[in-house]
Amino acid sequence: MGGGARELCGYLAALGGWVSALAAAVLPQWRQSSYAGDAIITAVGLHEGLWMSCAAQSTGQVQCRLHDSLLSLDVHIQTSRALMVISLLLGFFGIIVSVVGMKCTKVGEEDPVTKSRIAVAGGVLFILSGLCSLAAVSLYATQVTYEFFRESAVPINARYEFGSALFVGWGAAGLSMLGGSLLCCSCPAKERRAQQYHRQSQPSTSREYV
Repeated sequence: MGGGARELCGYLAALGGWVSALAAAVLPQWRQSSYAGDAIITAVGLHEGLWMSCAAQSTGQVQCRLHDSLLSLDVHIQTSRALMVISLLLGFFGIIVSVVGMKCTKVGEEDPVTKSRIAVAGGVLFILSGLCSLAAVSLYATQVTYEFFRESAVPINARYEFGSALFVGWGAAGLSMLGGSLLCCSCPAKERRAQQYHRQSQPSTSREYV
């Protein structure tokens, strides 16, 4: 795979990861009612996310309410919020920087070494974005798991388990880090050596024909 194709694949993967991270941050299904156990109650399903909590009835009606106060939230929710916001910001800047540094764009093509360095910087931003998403989702999942097994007095079907947004977040983190790694494969040192070799070979060739 050529350098340009590799960069394009990495950019598309990282862009997909950023969009998935945005969807995961907005979705309220970070944790949902557990349907394990013998006495399953399916009349109302509860979902909670970083920004709101929702109740879905068996009739299809869904009612959502935003979290009232930031200070009254648990520490893991506040931390996950902050990490997801940082992840989205890093990914947004990574999208802009990578477009400038990719070989398939015309911006700054007169200096390929600097252009490759910019692409690597965009890849690093995507990797950091993926790590922040991974940390946010894993922290929240750890808390859900801890509460599920800690509350032994609560019936199993009244506890919470993993929601679909957590799996979307894990997928987003993987795509962002994969795309950023492919963008970081742009090596400006090789291009610099190639340019120097090309410049040194031109005078010698001209002297031979003279």
